[in-house]
Amino acid sequence: MATLTDRIDHLLGRKVAEPLAEAFGIETVQDLLRHYPHRYATQGAELGEKEPPEGTHLTILATVTSAAIISMKSRSGKMLKVVLTSDKQSVDATFFNPQKVAHSIKPGVRAMFSGNVKYFRGKLGLTHPSYLILPNRDEDDGSVVAAGKVRGGGALAGMARSAQDPGAGVDMSIFERNLIPLYPATREVESWTLLRCIRQVLDQLDEVQDPLPEEIRREHGLIGLDEALRSVHLPETKDEVDLARERLRFDEAVALQLVLAQRSHEVAGRVAPACPPKPDGVAAAFETRLPFTLTEGQHAVAEEISADLGRAHPMNRLLQGEVGSGKTVVALRAMLQVIDAGYQCALLAPTEVLAAQHARSLRQMLGNLAMAGELGADELATRVALLTGSMSVAARRAALLEAVTGDAGIVIGTHALIQDGVEFFNLGMVVVDEQHRFGVEQRDELRGRAREGLSPHLLVMTATPIPRTIAMTVLGDLETSTLRQLPSGRSPIVSKVVPALTQPAWVDRAWERIREEVADGRQAYVVCSRIGEGDDAPDAKEQPTTAALALFEELRFGPLSDLRVGLLHGRLPADEKDAVMRDFTAGLIDVLVCTTVVEVGVDVPNATVMVLKDADRFGVSQLHQLRGRVGRGAHQGLCLLITDTKPGSPPFERLTAVAGTNDGFELAQLDLAQRREGDVLGAAQSGSTTTLRLLSLLDHEDVIVAAREFARAVIDTDPDLARHPGLAAMVTAAIDAEKIEYLEKS
Repeated sequence: MATLTDRIDHLLGRKVAEPLAEAFGIETVQDLLRHYPHRYATQGAELGEKEPPEGTHLTILATVTSAAIISMKSRSGKMLKVVLTSDKQSVDATFFNPQKVAHSIKPGVRAMFSGNVKYFRGKLGLTHPSYLILPNRDEDDGSVVAAGKVRGGGALAGMARSAQDPGAGVDMSIFERNLIPLYPATREVESWTLLRCIRQVLDQLDEVQDPLPEEIRREHGLIGLDEALRSVHLPETKDEVDLARERLRFDEAVALQLVLAQRSHEVAGRVAPACPPKPDGVAAAFETRLPFTLTEGQHAVAEEISADLGRAHPMNRLLQGEVGSGKTVVALRAMLQVIDAGYQCALLAPTEVLAAQHARSLRQMLGNLAMAGELGADELATRVALLTGSMSVAARRAALLEAVTGDAGIVIGTHALIQDGVEFFNLGMVVVDEQHRFGVEQRDELRGRAREGLSPHLLVMTATPIPRTIAMTVLGDLETSTLRQLPSGRSPIVSKVVPALTQPAWVDRAWERIREEVADGRQAYVVCSRIGEGDDAPDAKEQPTTAALALFEELRFGPLSDLRVGLLHGRLPADEKDAVMRDFTAGLIDVLVCTTVVEVGVDVPNATVMVLKDADRFGVSQLHQLRGRVGRGAHQGLCLLITDTKPGSPPFERLTAVAGTNDGFELAQLDLAQRREGDVLGAAQSGSTTTLRLLSLLDHEDVIVAAREFARAVIDTDPDLARHPGLAAMVTAAIDAEKIEYLEKS
């Protein structure tokens, strides 16, 4: 008999096991049994996903509706054009050797088809798929009539033949079932192969010992693991599928939360510099000089962070807040508290534009408190250093010296901060701006620059609101602080969708609107999705998009010819980018044509209008971030979303939703719903791939909360899971091994 830890090659042989390991990383019985069916075919031949992505390897059960031999248009020869019906959906299939298959694939025939999805004029199709003709059903009792030989072609037929016992007929008993499992498959490992392997293993499997305590299963109404693993693969009813998935979904959530709880436990055990607030230090001096009053939210969050910094174990806190909610002031106050205790702070920014912006704004806010060693400096003053990859040798050398000597209490930089040769005198805190722009290895590399035996405090900031389920799953080791309140006097941004195809005059009006704002002494951004010709826009389909270089020329010699139009994009040298931003901030540029380099952190209070060309090419959160660059002063902000998509289309409706609210948290939920959760551990940014098999961060918040409570309780008493070997094994089986390593690195 077999157990979950047995190796597949010992049970099924190396010839079968090697393709499973190569395609899916399946090496043990538990790995195999946790490769769940992604849908089930019924005798009504359910297709499952209605519009699978092009290139997806698809296996369906379908009935041939029509089959006709026709001449090919592009070359000589004939092909068999077949229409299949599966779950009331029509699928086209094409075979290029009609004389070999026409005798088998005829109207009324029921078969399994497997191939790569292609779309032609919007219609789902399979080109020369492998196929297996299924036996007819007895008209009296509905049972499957035994098949004496395999009828079919390609890989599916080959797999069916390989399942035959020598001298025996083909075992078609699987097709007697009401629900036939269909698995995520590849060209090398078909759904048929997986099913055969799983049936063989289940026949040999001992009763599985359940790693979840009985009281937890009872509390959440979960069936046992043995029953769940058997039912998910060979269910008799849909209710059995639902109960099995419910249990296995909980396992996934628990596996994730156990890893996060272990990470939190390990971080809590580290030693960090205790930095209690100092009543007569630079932080207190800064607060007395603030020209504005902090919001209640800023005060509350500042107190949370201050209390964390006063402890001798590392703060691990996420500060999320609406665009313009004042995160930078809160972070600066925290950094000054650390400086008061004799330590340095590093601020990691994703772009050189933003790093330079932070350096300017922090120096401006601090005034002579940032002028240590200069004439007129306050006696409590520190210094703010800037380090980026494209600085001159002399400037870089000066910044490195300020960091290693401790003269700079705050060192701001891009990825250059984590390169070899960058050393700190006494690093006590790391601030990461726009945390989603950095990998955990980069963040950890910077944290490793502290003195031996010390782990610096960590504050990660984002203006992209993170739905609670994502925060609990991906950032589960971080305490979360949220700023929702905007500073007093800030007006909400007005956003409008401009349908360029149906209302071209509205585009002309957008340029007029910019001219009106400039005439009143204000400024504008015009944002494009790409720099120049040859650059692919995000999610580019067939329709070309407007390049920043081209629009810059068009505007300065056309509708905005009498205005001062500037250009900013990522390919400009660092000194040019900095010069452009300084000129724009100083009001020497009226209109800045740019790419998304201004997406985060750029703060020009006099800018009141933003025009986004090809707005449908940007993500929901990105649109919200970009428009947050306007209306940051005393005047109303206006954002115009120009699109060539048609009103009523999904992209247009998405833009309408963005224009309809300034609530970033509502938009974050919309973004999650549209992209799904993608790869929640950070390897992918879209919903095309996912680490999770059954758990949805969008739909299963209650499961995640319950799993988190259970996982934390277990790790509090058994951090290494030494007394819970079943749970330890479940972690490695329920989550991809590489993703566990990814989590542990952070």
